[in-house]
Amino acid sequence: MKLSVATLQRALAGEVGMSAELDEIAKALFNGQIPGSWRRLAPDTLKSLGNWIAHFERRFEQYSYWIEKGEPAVMWLSGLHIPESYLTALVQATCRKNGWPLDKSTLYTTVTQHIKAGDVREKLHSGCYIEGLYLEGASWDIEHACLRKSKPKILVEELPILKVIPIEAHRLKLQNTFKTPVYTTSERRNAMGVGLVFEADLSTTEHSSHWVLQGVALMLNAD
Repeated sequence: MKLSVATLQRALAGEVGMSAELDEIAKALFNGQIPGSWRRLAPDTLKSLGNWIAHFERRFEQYSYWIEKGEPAVMWLSGLHIPESYLTALVQATCRKNGWPLDKSTLYTTVTQHIKAGDVREKLHSGCYIEGLYLEGASWDIEHACLRKSKPKILVEELPILKVIPIEAHRLKLQNTFKTPVYTTSERRNAMGVGLVFEADLSTTEHSSHWVLQGVALMLNAD
């Protein structure tokens, strides 16, 4: 990014020739869009340029914290380039630690009472906390800890902190939950299945079919 912008400035000043790639970058920046050469190296997003830059800076801050101080107590999953790889590594590390077979282990999720990452006082010994998930097609009842009908004129709302715990599959006995798909963006996934990160178990008093018909899903990005 830094190199391409510096080269574009030189091209606009007439110091170097204006290539097709530089021309595309100039047009994208003028229109407030993400240049294609930048987009190819970044996680999927539908954000405008300004929102994407803020997202990029926050990603940089999370990676810097991870390098300097260790893994965050609450992981901002949207800030990872390939978030599903982090969850896979979480399961693998727990299986290695406890001697579980990898192919018979899975993830268990539950929504906590914590609204913001700052509410979490300590890191989990096994598993992780996740922030920055957005619920579409329903709302979350914090008092009763379950899915509820969407509030009037609110299409998307942020979910409280989610706890993710690796567990042996045969020990997982779920009742009154809706297996909610978690997608990278509101485009959800394409025909090849790209875009689906994982599935979260959200408590509900309704039958799962009710939320399927409502198109309920979680997103990593509020576009």
